[in-house]
Amino acid sequence: MIPDLPPMPALTRAEGQFIDSYLAIADLLGRANPARATNTYAALRAAQALVGQAASLRDALALMHERGEAEVHRDTLVRALRVLDGERRTSLPAIPRKEPEREGDG
Repeated sequence: MIPDLPPMPALTRAEGQFIDSYLAIADLLGRANPARATNTYAALRAAQALVGQAASLRDALALMHERGEAEVHRDTLVRALRVLDGERRTSLPAIPRKEPEREGDG
């Protein structure tokens, strides 16, 4: 059974693009992360895709700025990030914590 998620907050189209692009970049950085990558080709493809996603993020923020949206509504955007599994996805670019050595290892 799928757990009930909180409802997605109402976002402007630009805010939605901001969140989507940000999370896509986190996903791509996770695929290119040397601590997680399994092969160079996948990491290369992720790095190549970063260019387009960075442009999308830039465009979303530029549109928000042009419309006079001077503030980022953090509480609303954080709720959207949580609904979209942002906590897990934004952890992918990080270096995984070192597991404690077990007896017999090393």
